[in-house]
Amino acid sequence: MSVTLGSVSVWWLPVCLLAGLLYAWLMYWQPVTLSKHLRYGLFALRALAVTLLAVLLLSPLIKSTSYQPQKPLVLVAQDNSQSINLFSAKGDIAGVNMGLKGLKAKLGDDYDVRFFTFDKLLNEGDLVNYKGSQTNIAGALQQLNSRFANQNIGALILATDGLSNLGSDPQYEAPNLKTSIYTIALGDTTPRRDLLIGNISYNKTAFLGNDFEVELLAEAYQSKGEQMRLTITEDGAQVSAQSIAITSGAFKKVIPLKLNADKKGIRKFTFSLAPLANELSVQNNTEAIYIEVLDASQKVLLVYDSPHPDIGVIKQGISANRNFEVKAVQADELGNVAPADYSMLILYQLSANSYNKVKQLTAGRTPIWFVGGTQADAQALNAAQNTVKLPAGGGQETQEVFAQPVPSFAAFTLTDSTLNKISKLPPLLATYGTYTANASSALLLKQRIGNVATNYPLLAFSDEGGRRIAVLAAQGLWRWQLAEYREFGSHAAVNELLSQTVQYLTVNSNRQRFRVYPSKNVFDEGENVLLNAELYNEALELVNTPDVKIDLKNNAGKNFSFLFTRSGQSYQLNAAALPVGDYTYQAITSLGKQQFKASGRLTVKQLNLEARQSTANHTLLKSIADKSGGQILLPSQIGKLADLIRKNDNIKTVVYEDKKYNDLVDLKWIFAVLMVLLTTEWFLRKREGQI
Repeated sequence: MSVTLGSVSVWWLPVCLLAGLLYAWLMYWQPVTLSKHLRYGLFALRALAVTLLAVLLLSPLIKSTSYQPQKPLVLVAQDNSQSINLFSAKGDIAGVNMGLKGLKAKLGDDYDVRFFTFDKLLNEGDLVNYKGSQTNIAGALQQLNSRFANQNIGALILATDGLSNLGSDPQYEAPNLKTSIYTIALGDTTPRRDLLIGNISYNKTAFLGNDFEVELLAEAYQSKGEQMRLTITEDGAQVSAQSIAITSGAFKKVIPLKLNADKKGIRKFTFSLAPLANELSVQNNTEAIYIEVLDASQKVLLVYDSPHPDIGVIKQGISANRNFEVKAVQADELGNVAPADYSMLILYQLSANSYNKVKQLTAGRTPIWFVGGTQADAQALNAAQNTVKLPAGGGQETQEVFAQPVPSFAAFTLTDSTLNKISKLPPLLATYGTYTANASSALLLKQRIGNVATNYPLLAFSDEGGRRIAVLAAQGLWRWQLAEYREFGSHAAVNELLSQTVQYLTVNSNRQRFRVYPSKNVFDEGENVLLNAELYNEALELVNTPDVKIDLKNNAGKNFSFLFTRSGQSYQLNAAALPVGDYTYQAITSLGKQQFKASGRLTVKQLNLEARQSTANHTLLKSIADKSGGQILLPSQIGKLADLIRKNDNIKTVVYEDKKYNDLVDLKWIFAVLMVLLTTEWFLRKREGQI
């Protein structure tokens, strides 16, 4: 502990002492009726008190230094996916489990050992059951790095077969940990006799009566000279079969297949390779896909005045949903358009004259999406809808506005990934001024101007007299599309926003009073099943006063019952992860004396990713270990792990120096000293009759 004056010069200390001596001298320099020794004593007491007070006025600081040792962290991450149990020797798995659990005792108290398991996600603890349906090695490394950032990570022990089917390449994430990585190589690198379906490429939707194509990647190992028998079934009934000659020891072939969408609804197509004698695993011989066969597509009419790159983006994004067909026409060419042919209108930056031309199209209850911007006539747009009011007036300036997602929006659901991307995309271009939304409007996006978050609506929805309305108050969607592809390599977020917007606007065009629908028709195994419900009163206004109950029944006869939760003016249900299978559902509610029912289907499909690869990727594990200064170990070498960690000079206890500064005036004993000095002086003067 030491005292420092901070920014004040140390030469002020003699000044403080001189001030104390001068003050005491002024009090006791004249002859008084005190003995010489008492005068000197009182002089010293007053000089010390005044000096101390003067020093306190300089605001001196007390510096205290402490040292905190931090033991090196040894992180143990075990692969908990199905491929470990399928393709690793049982003895190796048991040996690794025992060796890792005994590591903490072998290393002793000099190391802080933490255990984790991972498959799709990272979990704390050492409990493994090898039931994970996906493996994300890079994700586990990223989460460990984030969780223990700025801590003394001595080593990471990664026990896995190197087979990753989710996330990025682990080799790019491993260097971020900046620590030695010891990889335990599970699995078998020797190619074994095995047939498998490596991948299936297909569109998730098809139209009734049309043919659609599927590409299947068939693989065969150590089976040269054999015949591969491929069988395709639709909902259990065989629709096609063929034989493929295996011409090499490591055989791969992409097989194009043409199938027919002859039945409406969700159709299950199963692709199976007949097993061979002495085959390693038959679990990877079968894969199933689900195709939604649509009766007909809905038509969307996009009306514009002049060409703009946004128009192509809107068409592409909506057409990504095969259930919609977009036709774009200029306002001057509307003479040949039949309003009854279209389920929805998009009016893109129209002039006042063009709004007069679309009066026939907007006369009914067809949903409309208005798009504003710098070229739109704001007065005509405001007169055509009551959802959002744009700033109107001539000669107005423009401004750039960023999208700010509204967490409370509940009309429909966008994925977290899409919302996160949208918030990071470049700004759109809007007219400068004040924007207001109707009190009944639901805002999906607000405007953020620079770093200032506003309540101005950017994308809003409402229901006006039984017609669903959307208003986008700015232009520049082409910027979003280019930026998303540059940053993320796809148009997924922009396409999802456009597709979901159109789907929401058209989903209730038949004005059913009660409707229940899942967020999508096919869910992956382990994925949360999300459903939405809407209830309308006789005035076609959304209400959510009564309870909504739903029963989901799978093809095994098991029933799951839930109660919807209220969200905004509608309902939502998160049924969590349901078992694999095909489900039918029936929902029921009552409004007044009327009872409403709604039914439908959804599917939870099995993920068979872990069985697709049987040959362990030890090359990846060796690369990660070598580049990090660690080492790759076989299961039989697990006993060496503790010694390797102890002998690694980079794994050691780190001592952190912690410096703290406190004001000297905060010390209570300083005031005690002052009180003693002044009280003693006062007492002595009082006793001698000087007070």
